[in-house]
Amino acid sequence: MKNLKQIIAAGVIGTTALNAQVKDHQLDVMNQLATPSHVSVMPVSQLLNAPGNEALRDFFFNPVKDKTILKGKKIAVLAADGFEEIELTGPVWYFRELGAQVDIVAPKFNPAPARYGLSTPEMAKTHIMAIQYLQPVGWIKFDKTADQIKTSDYDAVFIPGGAWNPDNLRYDKDVIKFIQDFNKSGKLIAAICHAPVVLASADILKGRKLTGYWNIQIDLKNAGGIVSDQPVVVDANIITSRHPIDVADFSRAVESWLAKK
Repeated sequence: MKNLKQIIAAGVIGTTALNAQVKDHQLDVMNQLATPSHVSVMPVSQLLNAPGNEALRDFFFNPVKDKTILKGKKIAVLAADGFEEIELTGPVWYFRELGAQVDIVAPKFNPAPARYGLSTPEMAKTHIMAIQYLQPVGWIKFDKTADQIKTSDYDAVFIPGGAWNPDNLRYDKDVIKFIQDFNKSGKLIAAICHAPVVLASADILKGRKLTGYWNIQIDLKNAGGIVSDQPVVVDANIITSRHPIDVADFSRAVESWLAKK
């Protein structure tokens, strides 16, 4: 007959083996739920040096001759986590080179419920995350939140693309109201790449001519827009473009519109 020590030892060994089986099962499940981290990316240097983008490269590398063209103009950049890096930093750099005051405006920080399982860095309260196509690459500090601005503060509003960014913006009630009010004022609204879907959510596209990233052109048509596949489309107070390769044409179109006002 086994003594008490033998019984306890056998129980411990059995429990250890069971725990090991449980952990092996959990690890197996986790390996099936997770995927390898291989991400497509679009570095700025690679974009500017890609064949066919010589004009885009020249746009950034040729010095701006007149740095007062947009002096006195105020531009709000509406952006959230997941903005396409060059579609924000490129136009912002250019508008500032021309003398404009540019404020980066983000939705008010609203942490997700704990059950979502999201891990959010502390800097997300004051910064928004940039991406290069699919890869998060860095953070940029915003100046104001969407609940702090009004139409009379700015001469133009500009929305960069990136698939995640517009999706975050279009759900924010302060962003949508600001765009609707801005449109009623007749002031310039400019959007590039995926960003025109924010205008669709604001319900301001019926009968308007515009363009956008190829994947969303059907959404723009469904929102009542008249869509064409061109680098830049200007319709009254709305300017739109399709892709990072259109950043130069897009920025110049915004410059031309504001310079006439």
